[in-house]
Amino acid sequence: MAKGVRVGLDKLHYAIMTDETTETYDTPKPIPGAITATVTPTTNTETLYADDQAAEVASSLGGIEVEIGVKDLPADVLKDILGSTINSDGVLIDSKDDNPPYVALGWRSRKSNGRYRYYWLYKGKFQLSEESFQTKEDSPTFQTPTITAQFIPRDKDGRWRVRVDEDGEGVDPTIITNWFSAVYEETPTP
Repeated sequence: MAKGVRVGLDKLHYAIMTDETTETYDTPKPIPGAITATVTPTTNTETLYADDQAAEVASSLGGIEVEIGVKDLPADVLKDILGSTINSDGVLIDSKDDNPPYVALGWRSRKSNGRYRYYWLYKGKFQLSEESFQTKEDSPTFQTPTITAQFIPRDKDGRWRVRVDEDGEGVDPTIITNWFSAVYEETPTP
């Protein structure tokens, strides 16, 4: 049984979905300087009442909002995740016609026992976020960006997230070694 409590966040990665029909991905790329990641799944629950009492409860998964805070969002990352362009002068251009691609988002979280828990969210689109700026005062204030994405389950298998503890029982060490080499896909059992 895996032990330890989450105490950290690092190795934030994204992978562009290259084929929406087969839901396959390009090689993951890092987003440097992870500060925060908040995953907020929406669950819709309804209760059926019969004979003057609650008789059944049904739930369904709605959208999954993800907000990440990072040290900085370089132009090449913004180009990839927002569908923007970088022109020949090296200028990032945002346009009303930008079309963000579906991406997978992965990271790891250090646990209090020194081991890690690894994550991949499978299918989401990032969206433009609010930017605020503040003048420099006597004490500097860091102004780090946050960006949000909406994730949904994949069509091919209904999965929206996978996670694994590197010290979990029966975990193949090669899964951990290769976690950021490619978006994790379950090995089919014969």
